[in-house]
Amino acid sequence: MLLVTGATGNVGRELVRELDESAIPFRIMVRDPARAATLPERAERVVADLSEPATLPPAFAGVDRLFLLTPGIGLDHTRHAVAAAQSAGVRHIVHLSSFNVLGDPMPAMGRWHHEREQAIRASGIPATFLRPGGFMTNAFDWLPTIREAGYVLDPVGPGRYAPIDPADIAAVAALALTGDGHQGQEYVLTGEELFTIAEQVKILAAAAGRDIAIRPVTTAEEAVASRFPNGAPPALAEAIIEGFHLMRADTAGFRTNTVEHLLGRKPRTFAAWCARNADVFRTT
Repeated sequence: MLLVTGATGNVGRELVRELDESAIPFRIMVRDPARAATLPERAERVVADLSEPATLPPAFAGVDRLFLLTPGIGLDHTRHAVAAAQSAGVRHIVHLSSFNVLGDPMPAMGRWHHEREQAIRASGIPATFLRPGGFMTNAFDWLPTIREAGYVLDPVGPGRYAPIDPADIAAVAALALTGDGHQGQEYVLTGEELFTIAEQVKILAAAAGRDIAIRPVTTAEEAVASRFPNGAPPALAEAIIEGFHLMRADTAGFRTNTVEHLLGRKPRTFAAWCARNADVFRTT
C-alpha cells in the first residue's frame, strides 16, 4: 500500500492523478474529506492529521511506501510521520523538500527543510528527497492584487529562476514511489525556462487576455504579501524576505535537467501552465 500525505495540495492532487492511472493500490490521508471530494474515487481515504500522532496509525496501517509532504516551518509533523512510518514498517519515503537546502550559507528556508531531511535519514527508512525550486502555482498568490488593481508585486526585479509545474514534481514522485533505483537519491527539480517576475507576468497577461502591470515592492511587508497575501508568521516572513533578497541577486538563474533525465521529456512550460489556468486570472 502506498500512502500520500498532502493529497489536496498543488503537488498532492497531481500525484493522486498520476497514481490513479496505475494499478497500484494507494491511500490518501486528509484532514477534511470535503477537500478530497474531487479526487479520484479509487483512492482510499483516511482522515488523520500529522499534528495529532494518535490519529496516524490507521492511516499508516499496511503502508510500505510513503509520499511525505509536511506543511509549515516546524519539525513536529515530520517527526510524527516518521514515527508512524517506523511503527508501520514503511520501507521507502519520498519526501518533498526544497532546493534551498543547497544554499551556502543555507538560508532559513533551507535549514527547516534540512532538519526534516535529517529526521528522515535518522529513522533508517530508505528515502528519496525531491528538492524543487519555485512552483509555477505560486502565481496564484498574485490573484488578490490582479483582481483588485490589475498589478503584480515584484520583489526580485532582475533576479531569474526556473519555476516548475507541480505536475512535473508529481510525475517524478510517482516514478520514485513505484520504480526501482530511487532510494537514497536526491533530485533537484526545476523547470527549463529562466524568468524574471516581469517576464512571467507578461506571459500570464497574454494567456489571460488582459493587462497586468508590474509594481516593484517598496517595503518588507509588501515583499511578504507578494507571496503570502494573508500574511505570515514572523519567522516565515523573515525567511521570505531573505529568500527574495537572494533571488534578486541571482540574475543568471539556476536550473537542472533532472526532470528530463528522469521522465524522458522536457519539463512543462510556464506558457502551458498559464493557458491551463487562464480562466482563473480572467476573473475580476
